[in-house]
Amino acid sequence: MTRPVPAAGTRGGLISDVPDADQAQRRILRVLVASQVLSGAGLAAGVTVGALLAQDMLGTTSLAGLPSALFTAGSALTAVTIGRVSQSHGRRPGLAAGYLAGAVGSGLVIAAAVLDSPVLLFVALFVYGAGTATNLQARYAGADLARPDHRARALSRVLVATTLGGVAGPNLAAPMGDFAEPLGIPRLAGPFLLSGAAYALAALVLAVWLRPDPLLTARAVAAADPAGGAGATAKASTASERDGRGGVVLGGLVMVLTQLVMVAIMTMTPIHMAEHGHGTAASGLVIAIHIGAMYLPSPLTGWLVDRYGRLRIAAASGLTLLAAGVLAALAPADSLALLTLALALLGLGWNLGLVSGTAIITDAVPLANRARTQGMVDVSIAVAGATGGMASGFLVAVGSYPVLALTGGVLALALLPAVAATAYRR
Repeated sequence: MTRPVPAAGTRGGLISDVPDADQAQRRILRVLVASQVLSGAGLAAGVTVGALLAQDMLGTTSLAGLPSALFTAGSALTAVTIGRVSQSHGRRPGLAAGYLAGAVGSGLVIAAAVLDSPVLLFVALFVYGAGTATNLQARYAGADLARPDHRARALSRVLVATTLGGVAGPNLAAPMGDFAEPLGIPRLAGPFLLSGAAYALAALVLAVWLRPDPLLTARAVAAADPAGGAGATAKASTASERDGRGGVVLGGLVMVLTQLVMVAIMTMTPIHMAEHGHGTAASGLVIAIHIGAMYLPSPLTGWLVDRYGRLRIAAASGLTLLAAGVLAALAPADSLALLTLALALLGLGWNLGLVSGTAIITDAVPLANRARTQGMVDVSIAVAGATGGMASGFLVAVGSYPVLALTGGVLALALLPAVAATAYRR
């Protein structure tokens, strides 16, 4: 059965070239997938060398977590901005502007490296964080028109698209460094050439082809058919929708903790490897596998969340992150295989938490204020990432990488009592 689509952003009429909401959803997902492939490359390239570039320019390991903290702090500002723009004008302008800002930030990072200016580097990384926030905000657009019992699978399709660019980006770090040096650009800044181009192309794809706008169309569908539209939440079957505000708190907590643990351990892994004789190519491989594990399992995760429930998968996230932290702490520094496995588990735990947490949030929030609430939740996620990135360098400086990894794993266990308490109330 098809769902007619009233004209998005208007008070009546039908979109002549989009006969039903399901067809619109398929088109929207295709465009989002294309943009995510590009943005994944932009995100991953910067993550691979950001800490190494700061360490090289500052001459100290204690501040090596600062780049991650800065671009995740920048993503916090971007998240709330995208949420507000999307609430008023739809997903398309908010997401396109966010990726464009990420491209500008990439250019500023290159300028900072050429000028050897730490202050400009810090400003640039803050702006570069817009790409990170936009990459995550896109998942909400994938769920706007999805039916309630397919939301996790819809958003997971958007997430998995990041895998191709996310895996390619780190592995292009060394070649991009080779390409940058003859141009007078420091080797470690080379990957940001890829980031800038990838983010700019992602912005172009969304600005031109993300039509109809998913959020505006979902509102129109809900207005035309309140009992059965894609955005109707009053009669949806998930328990989180009945919980309302409690669902927002729980979903936010799941994503905040998984982000904090993931960013803290991921940020310092390239530094840990470099200090024990591993080269840039080895670090790039580990980060590529990590990012692949963050996104590649998404279709399976989405199916599991829709099939077995949000709470079970959220609990599995905490246990997986614990396993990752313990393995990273115990792995010999010269064991590339064990470090790779630990970072893969770290990415998988993050994926389980992000998909289940996003589904909980989307279930719980009505369309009337969905984008704004999602933006505020992502601010909390970004702040958690900034905290993890900043604290990771200090913790390694005063302790060690194993201490950091074990601390992160134990912290992830806080998800279990939160999930248990929610399940008990139901």
